[in-house]
Amino acid sequence: MKTTFSGYRCFRCGTEQGTDFNGYVCPACGGNLEVRHAWPQGAPDGWWIDESRRDIFRYRALLPVSDLDLASPLRVGMTPLYDAPRLGAKAGLDRLFIKDDGQNPSASFKDRAGAVALVRARETDAAVLCGASTGNAGSSMACLAASTGTPCVIFVPEKAPAAKIAQLLIFGAKVLAVQGTYDDAFDLCMAVCEERGWFNRNTGHNPFTREGKKTAAFEIYEQLGRIPDWVSVPTGDGNIIAGIWKGFCDLKEAGIADRTPKMLCTQSELSASISRTAWALQKSGSKPDWTQVDIEPVQATTVADSISVDMPRDGLAAVRAVIESGGAAVTVPDADILAAIPEIARGAGVFAEPAASCAWAGLKKAAADGIVKPDETVVCMITGNGLKDVAGARKTAGEPLSVAATIEAAMAATDGLA
Repeated sequence: MKTTFSGYRCFRCGTEQGTDFNGYVCPACGGNLEVRHAWPQGAPDGWWIDESRRDIFRYRALLPVSDLDLASPLRVGMTPLYDAPRLGAKAGLDRLFIKDDGQNPSASFKDRAGAVALVRARETDAAVLCGASTGNAGSSMACLAASTGTPCVIFVPEKAPAAKIAQLLIFGAKVLAVQGTYDDAFDLCMAVCEERGWFNRNTGHNPFTREGKKTAAFEIYEQLGRIPDWVSVPTGDGNIIAGIWKGFCDLKEAGIADRTPKMLCTQSELSASISRTAWALQKSGSKPDWTQVDIEPVQATTVADSISVDMPRDGLAAVRAVIESGGAAVTVPDADILAAIPEIARGAGVFAEPAASCAWAGLKKAAADGIVKPDETVVCMITGNGLKDVAGARKTAGEPLSVAATIEAAMAATDGLA
């Protein structure tokens, strides 16, 4: 199948590049690039779906890759969309749905980005895949690379959660634990990729990561049968919310859907760079000149490691997603993020890591503030499984009851249950 990939456009200055451009960022201003497509005209209904596939390449007609023989054999995408009325009731929401991306191969939403990046890397004869990560993007890339026997090098901050480090090592990646923050790991990775000519998978910097993440929008539209009113997305570096927004925009541009949803950016109060920028622009009330918008860094200290970012690497694209969708940005304290883990689990049966539970904690706040209305259809993105950070979950899970190994003790401990 011939791809509709037609080139690149800069998020900041709008400068365009052709499909033969072999860089990562805009040569005119250094801004991040988005992949552009030339959508077919007068195509038959359903042209965008390959019914023979049950993974993200079901939407190969909307993706910038051609040779699927180079794709990972693992099933990435087509994760479940659950109706969650009991959980929704806790926030006064009548139509809440949970998108559980913890069911991807490496238990993370990041597999979507990695799957498309892997094909792109192999199409361009890359010798080594490389990236920086707080854990999820790296373990995802390591997992997918291992499935095809492709060498992989991952830079992580040395304080990344042990479970994520274990995944990286088990999958056979060469792991460099950087003595510093995620931002330090990112910068070091960039320098090494430049020196060695490796394929740089880094979030935001590589426009193909956004292309993989946009497939969540396609699935939501197909599974729900309509465009939701809101999509709540946990946000750190900004690539996920930017990617999902691009997916909905692509659906509209291609004539598949007739509208787009509002995007809800949810962040920890302790890692809120994108939210602060979005608030300032919304408060101004004027149409932004994106060439003049700067994302101010913070010193992130949130327990939600996957969204703990000092300088969001896809921050401008994320802010544009909030503003252009007519959406909103909210922040919540870490205590609410941790409390959301058992609430999601007990209300919808889904185990979320702290970064993912931020989507629910932020959505509850948005509902309480009247931003999201009770009768609106909302999809809450759960981007990573709770087993990714068991230590985080244990902070709020409580303790088991210790009982003697006797029937009397067990009966006494279970009094009051049916």
